[in-house]
Formats: sequence, structure tokens, C-alpha cells
Amino acid sequence: MRNNKIRVAVVFGGQNGEHTVSCESAASILTHLDRSRYDVVPVKIEPDGTWIVGADDPAVFGAGDHAVHRFLTDDFASTYAAGSTALSGIPHALDQLRDVDVIFPALHGPYGEDGTLQAMLAMLRTPFVGNGVLASAVGMDKEYTKKLLDAAGLSVADGVVLGRERDVPSDDERSRLGLPVFVKPARAGSSVGVSRVDSWDMLPDAVGAARESDRKVLVEAAMTGREVDLGVLERPDGTTDVSPPLEIKLSGSQSLFDFDAKYSDSGAASFEVPADLDPGTTEHLRDLSRRAFDALECTGLLRVDFFVGDDGAAVVNEVNTFPGFTANSQYPRMWRAAGLDYPELLDTLIETALSR
Repeated sequence: MRNNKIRVAVVFGGQNGEHTVSCESAASILTHLDRSRYDVVPVKIEPDGTWIVGADDPAVFGAGDHAVHRFLTDDFASTYAAGSTALSGIPHALDQLRDVDVIFPALHGPYGEDGTLQAMLAMLRTPFVGNGVLASAVGMDKEYTKKLLDAAGLSVADGVVLGRERDVPSDDERSRLGLPVFVKPARAGSSVGVSRVDSWDMLPDAVGAARESDRKVLVEAAMTGREVDLGVLERPDGTTDVSPPLEIKLSGSQSLFDFDAKYSDSGAASFEVPADLDPGTTEHLRDLSRRAFDALECTGLLRVDFFVGDDGAAVVNEVNTFPGFTANSQYPRMWRAAGLDYPELLDTLIETALSR
């Protein structure tokens, strides 16, 4: 801690298809961290695996999310390439980060959200925001997430795992799943590589698209109901709070809240928070969210995505151990509706990490 400020490194980018999404999250985080409270170190992981340790620049990071995002994606490397600590491999980058008080991994997907970075930070004994090695690894793998949640008594979608040895479900499995099905990479986020299959002749192309992100693929039965998300937040004292529910409402032309709907097409979906649910259903979802948090041994935060039927029955669709983190992403929106604005949310996550 320097000058009574907490020194926080924000790590973003990454080596996967969610690199740009991570830069979006980091843009908001870097813009909203309170500089009277924090010394900030931006750290970018390029798609080729290069780590760039930069310096805080109020002229850039005070320019708003969109301006910062353009800087992070387009100019970060060239701007810092001439600096003495600019271009580093992992060992040099980690050596430069040894004097930070806490690390904020604003990373989505493999090699960032999946326990790999968390293991490295745990070995450094440096506090970091969010989930640890186990929860990150299990939460990234939809097959094992579902197994743990099912064992804890939570309902999950019926599905079939396609590993290296096969590309299609058996006839019996097809009969059990029915149509339509959704095909998705087992270990990817942001709906990358997800397809809806309405006839079995569409399956090979859908599996091929999913395998571009992961060799392991899930084929899941379609779930009906309202798409509702809740956020779990751990406080510095170890207690957990659950946010108001948020409902995702797709436009008439959308059948899937996919990558384009999330990040490209602003008219594809809208969010209603708090969702218009009866109190009993809301409380049920809050209880299920806490149970999911505990079942995965989460720390810091979790977003739980449900399909909710007309009768209030809820099926867990997915969990996200580090959800999208722009100021307008679902997780911060839910906490804003609870009275916790975005800078306060960042403070809470950092304080919780330091308390551990």
C-alpha cells in the first residue's frame, strides 16, 4: 500500500475468443475505480500471450468506457511498448506485480476465468478478486458445473456430452432430448459457439462451430420459460447477499441470447430489473442462487442464470464465475437496482479479496 492507497492491478484481454469482451469489462473497471483510494496498474494479456504492464493515465482512463475500450483494444501495446516495464513475458510481468496489494482479474473464458490464472496468483500469495481455483475451473466447465449442481439438488438441463470420441448423440439420446436442442462448447462463455438446432441434419455444423472453441461439446435439451439472472456477492465479513432478479427479454426476431445479441445488436434484447416475479418465486430463486454459490465453493461473486416456468419451477441454465462487467452488464445492473452503484461494487469486491 502506497500513500495510504491500495495498489490494484487490473488484468484483462486474454488468449481466447472473449478477448474483446474482457477489454470491454476492463474499460468500465478502469474508468470507475476511485483514484483517491487506489493506485491502478493496467495489465493487458495480448492474444499471443504477451503480457503488457502499463501505467495509469488519467487522460485516458477518465475518458469514458468507449474511449477506454478503443485504447485497450487498439493502442495499448504501441503506447506502452517504449516503456521500461511495457512488454513482458509472464515471469517478468508477475515479478513486476509482486508489489501490488490486490489483483483484479477482469478476464473471461479459458486462460483467465478457468482457474489457470487463479492458480498462479494463489502461488504468489497475492490477494485477487473473485473465485479461487476450484470454483473457477468447475464453473468454466459446464459438464462438471451441472454434475455438482445436480448433486446439490438443483435442477439442470438434460444434456449429452460429446468428447473427442464422438460427434453425435445416440438414437436413444436424441429421442430423450427431443428437438430443438442447443449445442455449445463445454468450456467457453459469452455464448461463443452456441447454436440452436431445429433438425438433426443441422447438428454437424453446430458441433463444428462449438469445437472451434472447445473439443468438448454439450448438446442440451431446449428449456422453456423466462430467462432470469441473479447475482451473488460475498461481503468482506464472509456473508453473502443475493441481488434482485433480472429478466432478459429477447426481441421478436431473436430465439437465442447469443454473442451478437449480447455485444453487437443493441435492439436484440432488453433487461428488466427487478424482474416482475411474485415474491415466492423471487425468494426461491434467491435460495437456489445461494445454494449454487455454496455447491461450487465460490468466493467473491457468481451470476446464476435460470429458466423459470409459469409455475415458478426453476432450472439452472448456466453459472458465470466472472460475468460481463461493463457498467451496463447484467451483474452490475442487478446490484445497482439493489442500491449498490458500480464504484461501490468494485470497492466491495476488492475489500472482500483483501479480507481473505
